[in-house]
Amino acid sequence: MIKFPCAKINLGLNIVSERADGYHDLQTVFYPIPVYDALEIKTMDEKFPSQLDCDLKITGNAIACNEEDNLVVKAYNLLAQDFQMPRVHAHLYKNIPSQAGLGGGSSDCAYMIRLLDERFRLNIGNSEMERYAAQLGADCAFFITAETAYATGKGEILEPVGRPQDNLNGYYLVLVKPDVNVSTRDAYRAITPHIPAKCCKEIVKQPIETWKAELSNDFEKSAFLQYPELKAIKEKLYEMGAIYAQMSGSGSTIFGIFKENPGEKNIKREFGAVYHQLLQL
Repeated sequence: MIKFPCAKINLGLNIVSERADGYHDLQTVFYPIPVYDALEIKTMDEKFPSQLDCDLKITGNAIACNEEDNLVVKAYNLLAQDFQMPRVHAHLYKNIPSQAGLGGGSSDCAYMIRLLDERFRLNIGNSEMERYAAQLGADCAFFITAETAYATGKGEILEPVGRPQDNLNGYYLVLVKPDVNVSTRDAYRAITPHIPAKCCKEIVKQPIETWKAELSNDFEKSAFLQYPELKAIKEKLYEMGAIYAQMSGSGSTIFGIFKENPGEKNIKREFGAVYHQLLQL
């Protein structure tokens, strides 16, 4: 059985307070985008000589972590605490860039929960799957349904948001991910929490032309100081005609939303060998 974990972008991201547990409360709108990994599971033969109950093979983009530390394996182990499941082989093809603010790892683990639920008829239900996913990462719960959502808390408290799909249908999205890895821990340390003048949930319901003046990502200020190339990419996207551009999450992907197709040749000319992708929403 196979599923295709999707990526996301953040439409606005504001850090509103520091919590007693050391985490931060935030406000953001998660928006799914058509960039995908591939995740397949098969039941493992009982004679297969693996020390792990979930034997993971990763192809595509390399990931620098031990197999047992991968969120896909952690998702299996989490469910195995409460459900009887056979051992499995899992094959993860990584296409979504890592440390990019696109939620690739979070999506993989959420889709693993979905795969296990469907394949072994666990009948968990979406709300309970979201609860499991939230134990593995702040934005993991979003990917259980992968539907546009306003997120609060650490990112695990989700509310439906209807209008962004209407606003963005037919628009073009350009992703640019330079060879820069922004430390999430350092990014949070540089933040002074505050409540924005207007919540991103309300801003995304407005015409996209108003977003540039009002929709912000609090991580940009410190990230742009440390990595001026990120700021330069955002400025270049606006020069190319983007209606709105922003850093996604705390990662190093900068995205631009265009009303007209900016053209693959123009994007290649501007960004060269830097990872980039043109999508239609």
